[in-house]
Amino acid sequence: MSEGWRRLDPRTLLAGAAVLCGAAGGAALPVVAGLSGSRPLWQAVSWVLAGAALLVLGGTAADLVRLRRTRYRIGPERIELHTGLVLLKRRSLARERIRSVDLTANALQRVLGLVKVRIGTGESTGGAESTLELDLVARAEGERLRRELLARAAVAGEPDHDGVLAVLDPRWIRYAPVSFLAPALGGAAAGAVLQVSEWFGAQAEVIDWIGDRFRDTSLTWTIVDLVLIATVAGAAGALGLWIEMWWNYRLEREPGGTLRVRRGLFTARSVTLEERRLRGIELVEPLGVRLFGAARVDAVATGLAQDDEDEHADLKNLLPAVPRERAELIAALVLREPEPPTGAPLAAHPRAARARRLRRALWGSLGPAVVFAVLGALLTPVLLYVAVGWALVLGPVAVLLALDAYRALGHGVSGGFLVTRSGTVRRTTVALQRSGVIGWTVKQSCFQRRAGVLTLTATTAAGDGAYDILDAGESQGLNFAAEAVPGLLAPFLEKPEARPT
Repeated sequence: MSEGWRRLDPRTLLAGAAVLCGAAGGAALPVVAGLSGSRPLWQAVSWVLAGAALLVLGGTAADLVRLRRTRYRIGPERIELHTGLVLLKRRSLARERIRSVDLTANALQRVLGLVKVRIGTGESTGGAESTLELDLVARAEGERLRRELLARAAVAGEPDHDGVLAVLDPRWIRYAPVSFLAPALGGAAAGAVLQVSEWFGAQAEVIDWIGDRFRDTSLTWTIVDLVLIATVAGAAGALGLWIEMWWNYRLEREPGGTLRVRRGLFTARSVTLEERRLRGIELVEPLGVRLFGAARVDAVATGLAQDDEDEHADLKNLLPAVPRERAELIAALVLREPEPPTGAPLAAHPRAARARRLRRALWGSLGPAVVFAVLGALLTPVLLYVAVGWALVLGPVAVLLALDAYRALGHGVSGGFLVTRSGTVRRTTVALQRSGVIGWTVKQSCFQRRAGVLTLTATTAAGDGAYDILDAGESQGLNFAAEAVPGLLAPFLEKPEARPT
């Protein structure tokens, strides 16, 4: 039954005004400090307050116009959105094409009881033509829209696995400090300190203060201490970011065949995924997390794209880093499989694949050492010591990573799924529905030809669009592709000629 036109929630004005007040307050302090040097303090404060009031009133007036000019309607066949003052925009989506209704609310919006609703069609382009955004509506209205637009009739005879599949276990937070985010956040924190000190003209004082703390320490130990401090700061930042991203986590299957992920401490996120868009899962094991026996689960599905407005809202994340056995169990529940496909035994790749990785590792680690050695012989002996240290430290590490990368290689079939695994710094095991493979790409460089290996790429309309089986044996890879998806590669394979009797 068709509904009448509806408007955004009036509390949108409060949310916008609060954000503008915060922005004005943050900019007011440095402006007052700058003006007070040449004018009386009361005059500087008056000017800043007048400018802040103008900013807040102007922004609120613009939000009021947007609120009055925005309306939406849910009809029996389409959802429509009209907005704009000078440039009128009239958008509509067919309800049969709607595949996702995601709800997001930051801390301020949650206090006001508001959510942003993002309605998508599941198209991989992720552009404006495939989504509608309602910014902002009441939380109850957002939940009503989600239920109504994603209502699907349950499939007869479908296994009854509805309900909660996973909830937050606070013990999972122990994997946050060993993720790649920790060193990155540590470096970002050090850069932020220097940048802020430069804004206030105190960067030299900060550097001098750090130098005074390590005046009696050798350069080597100074560097080690600074790296440790940055690492500790990064680990603390990673813990805080994990709590913000995954607190209140809940993964559940709703009636009608939809998966819903809810998470977030300050910014609450609700992502809904139709199971008919699901083509498999990806078990991701970054090196630090893998050393502690953990992995996370991502969805391989059509129409999932990164939200450009929220770098932490990766829509394909189904599960944070958890013990691997737990991750595989959740993956099996998500796929409605009795056993996790990622746990199936995989075929090993030929030794030529190991040799290729060892050669690349040695070239990558020893090549720069040779360059340093040549420059040291021509310019300064200091570079000779750098070359020796580089080779002694990075050479063995590169060899170990190359051997680990070879051990990770594998492929196989588990029921209705094609499984491929690769990587060392970031190991991934992908279980892809065999029915979802729409093509094969066979690549073989001249070096691979000499080694007798090739790379197979399974093409699909979901996830990354292509998943590689790296450096498989020639006959091994081609036979696997022909058997995994019968009939797809067969027309391109040479058949052995029948021998005369």
